[in-house]
Amino acid sequence: MTTTNLPINGKQKRVFVGDIFGWEIEFEYSAATITYAVFGLRIVMGWIFLQAGLDKFFAGDWSAAGFLNNAIHEGNPFLNTFHSMAGNGLVDALNVWGQILIGFALIFGILVRWSAFWGAVMMIFYWAASLQGGLTEFLPLEHGWVVDDHLVYAVLLFALGALGAGRVLGLDALLEKTPVFKENRWLGFLLG
Repeated sequence: MTTTNLPINGKQKRVFVGDIFGWEIEFEYSAATITYAVFGLRIVMGWIFLQAGLDKFFAGDWSAAGFLNNAIHEGNPFLNTFHSMAGNGLVDALNVWGQILIGFALIFGILVRWSAFWGAVMMIFYWAASLQGGLTEFLPLEHGWVVDDHLVYAVLLFALGALGAGRVLGLDALLEKTPVFKENRWLGFLLG
Protein backbone atom coordinates (compact mmCIF):
# COMPACT_ATOMS: atom_id res chain seq x y z
CA MET A 1 0.00 0.00 0.00
CA THR A 2 1.33 3.37 -0.95
CA THR A 3 0.23 6.93 -1.22
CA THR A 4 1.52 9.08 -4.01
CA ASN A 5 1.12 12.60 -5.24
CA LEU A 6 -0.09 12.50 -8.83
CA PRO A 7 -0.77 15.41 -11.18
CA ILE A 8 -4.50 15.31 -11.92
CA ASN A 9 -6.05 18.13 -13.96
CA GLY A 10 -2.95 20.26 -13.39
CA LYS A 11 -3.06 19.89 -9.56
CA GLN A 12 -1.18 17.56 -7.24
CA LYS A 13 -3.59 15.05 -5.71
CA ARG A 14 -2.94 12.38 -3.11
CA VAL A 15 -3.80 8.90 -4.29
CA PHE A 16 -3.92 5.75 -2.18
CA VAL A 17 -2.91 2.58 -4.01
CA GLY A 18 -3.20 -0.82 -2.34
CA ASP A 19 -5.14 -4.04 -2.20
CA ILE A 20 -7.72 -5.60 0.06
CA PHE A 21 -8.71 -9.25 -0.07
CA GLY A 22 -6.83 -9.60 -3.37
CA TRP A 23 -8.58 -6.66 -5.04
CA GLU A 24 -6.43 -3.76 -6.14
CA ILE A 25 -7.83 -0.39 -5.10
CA GLU A 26 -6.89 3.16 -5.92
CA PHE A 27 -8.62 6.31 -4.78
CA GLU A 28 -7.96 10.01 -4.45
CA TYR A 29 -8.27 11.56 -1.01
CA SER A 30 -7.87 14.82 0.83
CA ALA A 31 -5.06 14.66 3.38
CA ALA A 32 -6.52 17.58 5.33
CA THR A 33 -9.95 15.98 5.61
CA ILE A 34 -8.51 12.64 6.72
CA THR A 35 -6.34 14.37 9.32
CA TYR A 36 -9.33 16.14 10.86
CA ALA A 37 -11.40 12.95 10.74
CA VAL A 38 -8.69 10.85 12.45
CA PHE A 39 -8.12 13.49 15.12
CA GLY A 40 -11.86 13.89 15.75
CA LEU A 41 -12.45 10.15 15.92
CA ARG A 42 -9.59 9.72 18.40
CA ILE A 43 -10.93 12.47 20.68
CA VAL A 44 -14.53 11.20 20.55
CA MET A 45 -13.54 7.58 21.24
CA GLY A 46 -11.27 8.77 24.04
CA TRP A 47 -14.12 10.75 25.59
CA ILE A 48 -16.46 7.74 25.44
CA PHE A 49 -13.95 5.64 27.39
CA LEU A 50 -12.95 8.39 29.82
CA GLN A 51 -16.54 9.29 30.69
CA ALA A 52 -17.54 5.64 31.21
CA GLY A 53 -14.54 5.05 33.48
CA LEU A 54 -15.00 8.23 35.49
CA ASP A 55 -18.72 7.51 35.97
CA LYS A 56 -17.79 4.14 37.48
CA PHE A 57 -14.94 5.62 39.54
CA PHE A 58 -17.07 8.39 41.07
CA ALA A 59 -19.90 5.95 41.81
CA GLY A 60 -17.59 4.78 44.60
CA ASP A 61 -18.85 1.26 45.06
CA TRP A 62 -19.31 0.33 41.41
CA SER A 63 -18.98 -3.32 40.53
CA ALA A 64 -19.55 -5.31 37.35
CA ALA A 65 -21.25 -7.99 39.49
CA GLY A 66 -24.75 -6.56 39.05
CA PHE A 67 -24.47 -6.69 35.27
CA LEU A 68 -22.63 -10.02 35.13
CA ASN A 69 -25.14 -11.74 37.44
CA ASN A 70 -28.39 -10.18 36.24
CA ALA A 71 -28.17 -8.60 32.77
CA ILE A 72 -26.68 -11.34 30.62
CA HIS A 73 -29.25 -13.28 28.62
CA GLU A 74 -29.84 -16.84 29.83
CA GLY A 75 -29.06 -18.19 26.36
CA ASN A 76 -25.66 -16.47 26.15
CA PRO A 77 -23.07 -19.14 25.27
CA PHE A 78 -20.62 -17.53 27.73
CA LEU A 79 -23.08 -17.13 30.61
CA ASN A 80 -21.12 -19.30 33.06
CA THR A 81 -17.86 -17.53 32.21
CA PHE A 82 -19.40 -14.12 32.85
CA HIS A 83 -21.06 -15.31 36.07
CA SER A 84 -17.66 -16.54 37.29
CA MET A 85 -16.24 -13.02 36.78
CA ALA A 86 -18.91 -11.41 38.99
CA GLY A 87 -17.54 -10.01 42.23
CA ASN A 88 -13.93 -10.29 41.07
CA GLY A 89 -12.07 -7.16 42.17
CA LEU A 90 -9.62 -7.46 39.29
CA VAL A 91 -12.46 -7.45 36.74
CA ASP A 92 -13.92 -4.34 38.40
CA ALA A 93 -10.54 -2.55 38.49
CA LEU A 94 -9.76 -3.45 34.87
CA ASN A 95 -13.12 -2.01 33.83
CA VAL A 96 -12.77 1.26 35.71
CA TRP A 97 -9.05 1.93 35.26
CA GLY A 98 -8.92 0.41 31.80
CA GLN A 99 -11.58 2.80 30.59
CA ILE A 100 -10.00 5.82 32.29
CA LEU A 101 -6.48 5.08 31.00
CA ILE A 102 -7.64 4.21 27.49
CA GLY A 103 -9.67 7.44 27.45
CA PHE A 104 -6.72 9.59 28.52
CA ALA A 105 -4.37 7.80 26.11
CA LEU A 106 -6.68 8.39 23.15
CA ILE A 107 -7.42 12.00 24.03
CA PHE A 108 -3.74 12.88 24.46
CA GLY A 109 -2.58 10.63 21.62
CA ILE A 110 -0.13 8.62 23.69
CA LEU A 111 0.46 4.88 23.25
CA VAL A 112 -2.52 4.88 20.90
CA ARG A 113 -1.92 1.48 19.28
CA TRP A 114 -1.52 -0.20 22.67
CA SER A 115 -4.58 1.55 24.10
CA ALA A 116 -6.71 0.99 21.01
CA PHE A 117 -5.88 -2.72 21.09
CA TRP A 118 -6.98 -3.10 24.72
CA GLY A 119 -10.04 -0.93 24.14
CA ALA A 120 -11.03 -3.21 21.25
CA VAL A 121 -10.51 -6.29 23.47
CA MET A 122 -12.77 -4.71 26.10
CA MET A 123 -15.42 -3.99 23.46
CA ILE A 124 -15.29 -7.61 22.23
CA PHE A 125 -15.95 -8.78 25.80
CA TYR A 126 -18.92 -6.38 26.04
CA TRP A 127 -20.18 -7.62 22.67
CA ALA A 128 -19.88 -11.24 23.79
CA ALA A 129 -21.88 -10.38 26.92
CA SER A 130 -24.77 -9.20 24.72
CA LEU A 131 -25.15 -12.49 22.84
CA GLN A 132 -28.49 -14.12 23.48
CA GLY A 133 -27.94 -17.82 22.79
CA GLY A 134 -27.08 -20.63 20.36
CA LEU A 135 -25.67 -20.26 16.87
CA THR A 136 -28.88 -18.92 15.40
CA GLU A 137 -30.60 -17.41 18.42
CA PHE A 138 -27.75 -15.05 19.34
CA LEU A 139 -27.90 -13.21 16.03
CA PRO A 140 -30.60 -10.76 17.04
CA LEU A 141 -28.76 -8.77 19.69
CA GLU A 142 -30.73 -6.22 21.65
CA HIS A 143 -29.62 -3.42 19.31
CA GLY A 144 -28.90 -5.16 16.01
CA TRP A 145 -28.11 -8.38 14.16
CA VAL A 146 -24.60 -9.48 15.07
CA VAL A 147 -23.25 -5.91 14.88
CA ASP A 148 -23.95 -3.63 17.81
CA ASP A 149 -22.26 -0.52 19.19
CA HIS A 150 -19.53 -2.54 20.91
CA LEU A 151 -18.46 -4.18 17.66
CA VAL A 152 -18.51 -0.81 15.90
CA TYR A 153 -16.28 0.65 18.64
CA ALA A 154 -13.88 -2.32 18.34
CA VAL A 155 -13.51 -1.76 14.59
CA LEU A 156 -13.08 2.02 15.04
CA LEU A 157 -10.37 1.40 17.63
CA PHE A 158 -8.64 -0.97 15.22
CA ALA A 159 -8.75 1.80 12.60
CA LEU A 160 -7.25 4.34 15.01
CA GLY A 161 -4.34 2.01 15.69
CA ALA A 162 -3.88 1.15 12.02
CA LEU A 163 -3.91 4.81 11.00
CA GLY A 164 -1.36 5.83 13.64
CA ALA A 165 -3.85 8.31 15.10
CA GLY A 166 -1.50 9.27 17.93
CA ARG A 167 0.70 11.02 15.39
CA VAL A 168 -2.05 13.53 14.58
CA LEU A 169 -1.65 16.26 17.22
CA GLY A 170 -0.77 13.58 19.75
CA LEU A 171 2.12 12.85 22.08
CA ASP A 172 3.07 9.75 20.08
CA ALA A 173 4.48 12.05 17.39
CA LEU A 174 6.81 13.62 19.97
CA LEU A 175 7.79 10.31 21.56
CA GLU A 176 8.79 8.84 18.20
CA LYS A 177 11.41 11.59 17.86
CA THR A 178 13.15 10.73 21.14
CA PRO A 179 16.38 8.71 21.15
CA VAL A 180 14.77 5.89 23.15
CA PHE A 181 12.17 5.25 20.47
CA LYS A 182 14.58 5.79 17.59
CA GLU A 183 16.96 3.18 19.03
CA ASN A 184 14.17 0.72 19.90
CA ARG A 185 11.97 0.55 16.80
CA TRP A 186 9.88 -2.25 18.34
CA LEU A 187 8.36 0.38 20.67
CA GLY A 188 6.61 1.70 17.58
CA PHE A 189 4.07 -1.07 18.02
CA LEU A 190 2.81 0.81 21.08
CA LEU A 191 2.69 4.22 19.44
CA GLY A 192 0.85 5.61 16.50
